Amino acid sequence: MSKKLHLVSLGCTKNLVDSEVMLGKLADYEITDEAQEADVIIVNTCGFIEAAKEESIATVLNLHQERKSDSLLVMSGCLSERYKEELSEQMPEIDIFTGVGDYERIDELIARKQSSFSPEVYLATENSPRMITGSNYHAYIKIAEGCNQNCSFCAIPSFKGRLHSRTLDSIVAEVSALTEKGYSDFSFISQDSSSYGRDLGLRDGLIDLIRHVEMIPGVRSARILYLYPSTTSLELIDAIADSPVFRTYYDMPIQHIDDGVLRIMKRGFGEAKTRELLEAMRSRGGSFVRTSVIAGHPGESEESFRKLCDFLENFGFDRINVFAYSNEENTDAYIMEQLPQELIEERTAILGEMARRAMDRSLEKMVGNDVDLAIDGPSEEHEYLLSARPLIWAPEIDGEVLVNDTNDLEVKVGGVYRAKITEKAGSQLLATLLNEEGRK
Repeated sequence: MSKKLHLVSLGCTKNLVDSEVMLGKLADYEITDEAQEADVIIVNTCGFIEAAKEESIATVLNLHQERKSDSLLVMSGCLSERYKEELSEQMPEIDIFTGVGDYERIDELIARKQSSFSPEVYLATENSPRMITGSNYHAYIKIAEGCNQNCSFCAIPSFKGRLHSRTLDSIVAEVSALTEKGYSDFSFISQDSSSYGRDLGLRDGLIDLIRHVEMIPGVRSARILYLYPSTTSLELIDAIADSPVFRTYYDMPIQHIDDGVLRIMKRGFGEAKTRELLEAMRSRGGSFVRTSVIAGHPGESEESFRKLCDFLENFGFDRINVFAYSNEENTDAYIMEQLPQELIEERTAILGEMARRAMDRSLEKMVGNDVDLAIDGPSEEHEYLLSARPLIWAPEIDGEVLVNDTNDLEVKVGGVYRAKITEKAGSQLLATLLNEEGRK
């Protein structure tokens, strides 16, 4: 009888890729959704900000309470790497600790019941034994690890290190192999995607990547996540907009718009360039613009906060992700004078409401338009509805469209259909399928 595995992947999609590598290495295990049945339980943790750390710890402890007595509980990932000494001493519940360097050795560590923290950060390649989860047509492609930026609030470089890019040949080989398995939609990810290839001597690495991916047979659509303003060029924005494959999807976390706060954040650019880039993105026909901002960073005055609010309210973002400032050790902001926690929470709530309004306006603009929809399966809303995603949206983070009329088409999960957005019901879009095989 095969052993059973229960894996929880927390945090970002970059973590998910590493979790999928572990699933590939443990392919002999039967995957189970029930932790109490599992012989091995793995939690791939997130250690980015305080809320993520708390979620990771709570998840591990809850699973420890549920697991059977002879199972192995494994804690891997960013949180485990960042606090390896403290966690090893304070969490006897964990059988195996491992960080961000040993994902492809997870089978060996489990067999030996051995903890390990390799000095090198792991970066999946085309040869990694990866098991794609969650979709039969979409896959995330990690193009680099680490980050060369020195943002005052971010601890990621302290445990992920400097930028380390994959070669173009490696990325093309992985995407090509996945298209042969039926995957046609791809999201390219890293901590700072617009810096891709700089450590390899590539001047416009991401533009080179776009050109290479365009030539791969079987790639229907793609998008790039996590552009950094000071490494994003107008040429890159044009390359995305002009591509027959890459959707005009721009995900650029700006974190703030006030020059003074940006200087304190050590973002390496200012309001003028940020506005220029965002205006260029918005001017591209049919573009989708997402950003992230931080509320309550040290040095954020009432005036600078109001400036951020005015900008977010008026620019016309399609999605805004809001983070409450989290004071993280091993960052420059850690020793700065902190704002009161209640003020941070108040400003976070204000920005959160703005984010909701921005999404509502974006959804309303789609009503009456024809879009390319990928079918993800039955909706959890109702058994007679289908869950779908416009191909210009990123999976999981941008929402879903509910198909309530298939027009008697034969519908298959993973199929792409031309559809009309017929109405907005609350915060949900409804659509009617028109025909199969939509194109950009």
